[in-house]
Amino acid sequence: MRTEILAFLKKYDFSFFGGALAIFIIGVLNLYSATHTNPSVAFQNLYLDQILRFSVGCGLAFGISFIDSKTMFRFSYIFYIFNILLLMLVLVLGQKGMGAQRWLVFGPIRFQPSELMKLSLVMALARYYSRNNPEKIMEIKDLIIPGILTLIPTILIVIQPDLGTGLLLILIFSIITFYKRISYRAILILSVIALLAGSVMYTFGLKDYQKRRISTFLNPQEDARGSGYNAIQSQIAIGSGRFLGKGFKKSSQASLQFLPENHTDFVFSIFNEEHGFFGSVVLISLYVILLSRFIWLSGSVLKFFDSVVVIGLMSIFFWHIFINMCMVMGLLPIVGLPLPFMSFGGSSIITYCLVIGIATSISNSRNLF
Repeated sequence: MRTEILAFLKKYDFSFFGGALAIFIIGVLNLYSATHTNPSVAFQNLYLDQILRFSVGCGLAFGISFIDSKTMFRFSYIFYIFNILLLMLVLVLGQKGMGAQRWLVFGPIRFQPSELMKLSLVMALARYYSRNNPEKIMEIKDLIIPGILTLIPTILIVIQPDLGTGLLLILIFSIITFYKRISYRAILILSVIALLAGSVMYTFGLKDYQKRRISTFLNPQEDARGSGYNAIQSQIAIGSGRFLGKGFKKSSQASLQFLPENHTDFVFSIFNEEHGFFGSVVLISLYVILLSRFIWLSGSVLKFFDSVVVIGLMSIFFWHIFINMCMVMGLLPIVGLPLPFMSFGGSSIITYCLVIGIATSISNSRNLF
């Protein structure tokens, strides 16, 4: 028995869990630092809730890591359809909060189906691409069905409204499609469509507060006490950290409550203020190592489905990291996407853990299954 356990441990890929755990430890310490002076006791205990949710997520991820990719392939469309039904249910029975209707509540459980949609879209696109001439360079007509698979959940999510997650689905689709290979002609046509759609969306689809986010991004000082306040305070926090930062639990932006949402969207700002440029380089390096592990795995598996799934999972992490960090530094408009394993969240952190579990399962399929 001992020999079998040692053999199992030797073959099991713990690298994804290890990378996630390293970032999470930094994240939960940063969360405690950002909220420990908050006058609300509930906020002061957010780090305990985060630990609990991460533990539950890791438990689910560990279970998923023993599901072989054939099973994932078989149920990918079912998972996608089930998630579409959940998104429809949100529009009818969803709980409202902060001007949006994004959550389903079942007793003590409250979650966002849009978070799971990121995973189900990756699985659905991977199955479609793996069954339809994997070696073929795609033209625009080959993207009709994948485009529909992407647009249906995107529209349902934007209606909630959740523009950030809706755009994220399109970005995930873009990464997977480019990985599958697409002709230059199709790229040109898609670029023109994207520009036209963006113009129409801005003119007729965006709400006033969403348009203000874009104008604030271009000129935060235009409304420094209103829509530009968060962006300005975030940049102050990042700049005041300098090279080594002010030190753990010494963020003035957090302790004086100058920066709202410092436990969710702007955790990276607080981390910069306390640990400076050096600390940020360490954190970004951990993210790069984790992303590199995904890229390595995508080239190590034998099945095209597995490879596409891994690239899709990697894109979920990449876009969250890239957009959140650029957002808090003033390089992109504020869209409310959390930073993986750093921002406080329920559905989001469970989703990140599930990403780790699926990647581990695909990696283990090379040795265990």
